[in-house]
Amino acid sequence: MSPRPLVSVGLNAVIVAVTEEVPRILTVLRASEKGDPAEEALPFGPFDPEHDRTLDRGLRRWVHEQTGLPLGYVEQLYTFGDRDRAPRAWRRGLREVSVAYLALVRETSVGDEARWRGWYEFFPWEDWRSGRPELIDRVIAPALDAWIAGAAEPLVREERRERADIVFGLGGAPWDGERVLERYELLYEAWLVPEAWRNREDLAGLPEEEASLVPPEPRPEPLPGYPMAADHRRILATALGRLRGKLKYRPVVFELLPPEFTLLQAQRVVEALAGVRLHKQNFRRLVESGGLVEGTGKLDAQTGGRPAELFVFRRDVLRERPAPGVGLPHVRM
Repeated sequence: MSPRPLVSVGLNAVIVAVTEEVPRILTVLRASEKGDPAEEALPFGPFDPEHDRTLDRGLRRWVHEQTGLPLGYVEQLYTFGDRDRAPRAWRRGLREVSVAYLALVRETSVGDEARWRGWYEFFPWEDWRSGRPELIDRVIAPALDAWIAGAAEPLVREERRERADIVFGLGGAPWDGERVLERYELLYEAWLVPEAWRNREDLAGLPEEEASLVPPEPRPEPLPGYPMAADHRRILATALGRLRGKLKYRPVVFELLPPEFTLLQAQRVVEALAGVRLHKQNFRRLVESGGLVEGTGKLDAQTGGRPAELFVFRRDVLRERPAPGVGLPHVRM
């Protein structure tokens, strides 16, 4: 009887900032176990049960140690513990469980081991601010069609067709910006992201139920979008979908703005996160009538046009309303 695997608990941080209308995440380089080039990863570190009184404090401690960045707004995102998320560790008798957190900050300089990257570099199909990404119809849809046609059973082809249409807005289905994780997982299942092939190699020799997936022939070209170490792009997709959903019922956008801001700056941050453009007057009406902001009486003369009034976030709204989000008023697709 083989010994039970040990369990290792780690902490991952999806640290988000918006700079000049670009949503950015903090990444680090993770050494590869096979001697390959280092892989891009989310900041991560072990939980020290002896010294860290809470998971949250452990996260803040090692993020500051690794990057020099103090964290403000932090919330627990999800716990990732699938057996095949770290097959190399599993071979050593170690089950890696990671508790992921979402942190919102304003971009500052960080240590030499970290860097800021635009998150649409990892998910280029998610940015609709200039309209429907050409990548979807030119590359993704045909690749998914081939994957669907490759299923041997009619019911499987039907199920794949339905999933592809729903999550990517194909066949007349609407686009849902919050389905970020579903889109990435579908592309993974269809062998269209490099992580699927890397994990296929790493799973060789592991229990049959995890090594039984048969990759297609010929091997499809991976889609544009940078891969990440382990399952970190899946964690990032989870965070992006969560953040887009929270825009509707929590004023998280104000964690990413300076203390004083124009309404256009606030709108651009929301658009950057949501990946869509909004109607200016409808957005202004929503945040003002909802009591989310109040004017300072000061003007910002650096707008490039007519000076705009500066506003501040009204923290009292957190007591006044159960769901004080900015929403996505009359999205322009």
